[in-house]
Amino acid sequence: MTVDLRTTYLGLDLSCPVVPSASPIGRNLDLLRRAVAAGAGAVVLPSLFEEQVRDDAVELQRLLHQGAGTFVEAATYFPEVGEYRTGPTPYLRHLEAAVEALEVPVIASLNGTSPGGWTRYARAQQDAGASAIELNTYSVAADPSDTSADLERRLLELVAEVCAAVSVPVAVKLSPSYTALAHLAQQLVAAGASGLVLFNRFLQPDIDLDALDIVDEAHLSHPGDLLTPLRWCALLRPRLDCSLALTSGVHDGDAVTKAILVGADVAMSASALLRHGPEYVGVLREGLEHRLTEHGYVSVAQARGALSAGNAPDPDAFERTHYVQALTRYRADDL
Repeated sequence: MTVDLRTTYLGLDLSCPVVPSASPIGRNLDLLRRAVAAGAGAVVLPSLFEEQVRDDAVELQRLLHQGAGTFVEAATYFPEVGEYRTGPTPYLRHLEAAVEALEVPVIASLNGTSPGGWTRYARAQQDAGASAIELNTYSVAADPSDTSADLERRLLELVAEVCAAVSVPVAVKLSPSYTALAHLAQQLVAAGASGLVLFNRFLQPDIDLDALDIVDEAHLSHPGDLLTPLRWCALLRPRLDCSLALTSGVHDGDAVTKAILVGADVAMSASALLRHGPEYVGVLREGLEHRLTEHGYVSVAQARGALSAGNAPDPDAFERTHYVQALTRYRADDL
């Protein structure tokens, strides 16, 4: 029996729910081609960071004015930075090339810091051919003067501005650390978000004891990271009318299957593809098809949400009751 793996995400028709998420793989067109050839339903490019654009502009300004104090003609030899196409140009050219080369939707990613930056670069990504835009809302709430209400208000304002500025669908990649995540998710959809990506993985700096320095190093996910987004997809699916993408901890076909069962429209993977190569998309796809066949499902659409909080035999399993039961199963003499 052949399983129909088609799904819909952000209003886009995909041939398969396995999607490479934003990672270094997305910087290389050949690697993207290999992922699509292995069966990826769409691809997400790495984020365009507003800080990178700003830093590029500042560096160019410095280079253009180098020597201006020595030679009079140097002061007018070069035009101002605004007359150059700086910053996002290489990203947008890569986006255009990916859209031209790949026969699947190409989702651009954007990590901004200011309202003007988010909207300006979102429009540029749309104009370059992106099928959708993923807002990567990476931030650490370290300022004690910021309240949770302040953080949520700013996020909602940014999302509303971006959604109003573009016509392509917008997904918001969230952190699981908000105090009332379900309420915020509902407000994000009301602000115009077409989907939510659960969840962002923060960079966790380490300490080099030999150099007595801070080490910024990206650590790949492990299968256990699946549990938090799995739980929240299950809880949000019956409560929200929007697309859901599950990411973090998607390392095998079982993880993809679980994502679909709790209500995700797509399962996104980065770490597994970085470990095994872009062709590993095919392994994830085959694993999903095997599991769905094993349990009698004929399509992804039929399986989607079968174990969400709205359909699970024990809906409380995703909330506190299951937590209490899991802890009380263990006795001290069993350890």
